[in-house]
Amino acid sequence: MTGVTSAGGRATATPTGSAPVRLPTAGLLSFATGSVGMGVWVTVPGLLLLYFLTDVLAVPPLLAGLALLLPSVVDVLLHPFVGHLSDADLARRGHRRRLMLVGCALALAFVAMFAVPGQLRGIPAAVWVAVAFVAGNLLFAAYQVPYLATPADLAIGYHERTRLMGFRMVVLTVGILLSGVLAPLLAGGDDPARSGYTLMAVVLAVAMVVTMLVGIGGVRRLGAAAPAASVAGRPPPGLRTLLRALRDRQFRWLVVSYLAMATTTNLVLAAVPYFAEYELRRPGLTTVLVAAFVAPALLATPVWVVVARRLGKQRGLLVAQAAFVAGCLVLALGRTAGLGILVAAVAVLGVAFAAMQLLPFSMVPDVVRASGADGTSRAGSYTGVWTAVEAAGGALGPYVYAACLAVGGFVASGAGEVVVQSDTALTMIRYGFGLVPAALMLVALFAQSRYTLDRTAALT
Repeated sequence: MTGVTSAGGRATATPTGSAPVRLPTAGLLSFATGSVGMGVWVTVPGLLLLYFLTDVLAVPPLLAGLALLLPSVVDVLLHPFVGHLSDADLARRGHRRRLMLVGCALALAFVAMFAVPGQLRGIPAAVWVAVAFVAGNLLFAAYQVPYLATPADLAIGYHERTRLMGFRMVVLTVGILLSGVLAPLLAGGDDPARSGYTLMAVVLAVAMVVTMLVGIGGVRRLGAAAPAASVAGRPPPGLRTLLRALRDRQFRWLVVSYLAMATTTNLVLAAVPYFAEYELRRPGLTTVLVAAFVAPALLATPVWVVVARRLGKQRGLLVAQAAFVAGCLVLALGRTAGLGILVAAVAVLGVAFAAMQLLPFSMVPDVVRASGADGTSRAGSYTGVWTAVEAAGGALGPYVYAACLAVGGFVASGAGEVVVQSDTALTMIRYGFGLVPAALMLVALFAQSRYTLDRTAALT
């Protein structure tokens, strides 16, 4: 195992009596492949679901936002319980893979969410989507909670956890890029229809199932390569451990910061189709903007791994958050800035997004390991809270943007219908894409600055 001490914020590896464990590349790749299915789930609903509700199903924007927000209230309450179940599985069976197999049913909920019966529109359509969204988020938690507990379960060190999550982030970004580009095209491009959304959901659901099963195999391989001390046979942690995670000061600030980050990035994704159609007046640019956001993230991830090794994860994350704020302020200028400048600003957001996915997710197992000798047995409780926050941010982002649309007087419409939006609505479409995300990311930056584990603790 590897010990890590931090001096002045810079992490340096120090041996603790044995050679550091280096995970096999094949195991890392198969583990990371599981992120493709997760990437489809967090990207496509975040990118298209609000637009699907307001511009295809004729759901008023505020109601559409509530249809995405209210399910997350249920999920926030239940995700930590899923973490408890994951810890109980580890104690009884020595692994967490049973819940992951259940989570593969996420693909069915994904299809149901976009396959809205043709006679439903307005409020009934919103209810249908909300129910499918609840089911999907719970199945997402069943897979994601034990999946994200893996780095804390393994007998690896501070930098190897970053390497593991770096592999995950690269593959996750590929999934986000492919689904983010293909989903709008499969849905109908400039003229999306209900049938197009159903086709899109079915095609992507097949990819979700296949990649999630490969990911389960990867968890098994990594567990064999770097097994931690066995917790099989120990009594499962009690439900009180769900609150213990939030009493951990380091984890609490990390969670607050990540909630603001997740809300911001999901707001930006939800806003892309509106910005392309109403501000840039070219709906087809949705695909261009998504590619400009995700492709730089793919290239930047290995760079952020190096930055984390040289400067520490905390400093790297603060730099990324500041860059995201700067990019958002440029986007607030709208089409007057010119398409080239706007695409470049979106690319800056993508580079920052890579750090905001890689670094916090590799800091969670650091916190778990630093929480005590029994940290591994409680990793599911930490990741249960973490995925609850991720789900909350996924719903809050579109809701905040929906509120911006409602304040501006945005008028919802059905597929094929044409409406003229007011100047106020158009202004709020632009500001909701630029100024609001900048403000939210400043909150994330402040909260992240309160995290001190990289500077004050010896990490293993």
